[in-house]
Amino acid sequence: MVSIGYFLSCEEYGPQELVRQARMAEEAGFRRLWISDHFHPWTDAQGHSPFVWSVIGALSQATSLPVGTAVTCPTFRMHPLVVAHAAATAAVQLDGRFTLGVGSGEALNEHVLGQRWPPPGERLEMLEEAVQLIRRLHTGKRTTHRGTHYRVDDARLYTVPEQPVPVSVSAFGPKAVALAARIGDAFCTASPSAELVSRYREAGGGDRTVQGGMKVCWAPTEEEGLEKAHRLWATELLPGQLNATLTRQKDFAAAASLIPREAVGEQIVCGPDAERHRARLRQYADAGFDEVYVHQIGGRQEEFFRVYQDEILPSFHS
Repeated sequence: MVSIGYFLSCEEYGPQELVRQARMAEEAGFRRLWISDHFHPWTDAQGHSPFVWSVIGALSQATSLPVGTAVTCPTFRMHPLVVAHAAATAAVQLDGRFTLGVGSGEALNEHVLGQRWPPPGERLEMLEEAVQLIRRLHTGKRTTHRGTHYRVDDARLYTVPEQPVPVSVSAFGPKAVALAARIGDAFCTASPSAELVSRYREAGGGDRTVQGGMKVCWAPTEEEGLEKAHRLWATELLPGQLNATLTRQKDFAAAASLIPREAVGEQIVCGPDAERHRARLRQYADAGFDEVYVHQIGGRQEEFFRVYQDEILPSFHS
């Protein structure tokens, strides 16, 4: 059966609250954690963006659940060597329960150092080289690298886990899915698409783990949930390359204001109807996902975890 995890949103919550939610998630019966890795939130309304690697260190002492980043961009703002160092330490702290989720990034977070923002194909090339370099560094051997995009001079990580850190690759389009199948230990995406899962497996992913992210807004009324989901996460519905290319929170907010509330309600389950929450999880299970991570939007965490513990998770976890 599909394994249900909880998604910790660094865009919405500060570090102490994220640790508190992780504890509640474990107590409620969620089996694993994802945590986002952002320098900026998507909009000012979301309001947070703590340094994820500090939060992961705290999580390692607060929960026994597996933790993965969803996702880290190891190509611009943070050099692959730095990401390799952080991920190796996280894996040791978590006793091997850490997965490094990676993706090609968004200008929102990566433009801050003033670097050129290349087209998607080049970003995927950079991601492939970065993952290769991270894997080499995780062996604990001295590494010198003269690549197309990165250089490393006689570097060695001394604190490394006993087993290699699994790498999960985020993908939404055909080229990225093919890359995920070629270089990743797992594949992650944000919609319950059976087509993407099939494409990944046929491209060489085989029986490797497929992970999915899912947003909900549990609230006492559908109207309250829809208001919060639209205000905080209408950005999820922006078309084309906007999510990857816009750089300012106010531009994301302006673009998201054009998204109808009804469209948000079609994509994000809002309100108290437990069957609607179960039905959305079943969409991921039926599409072939192995793991699904649920993000509760806009607070009301205690009520959310209570409902999922009592009414949702027992349908999926024996």
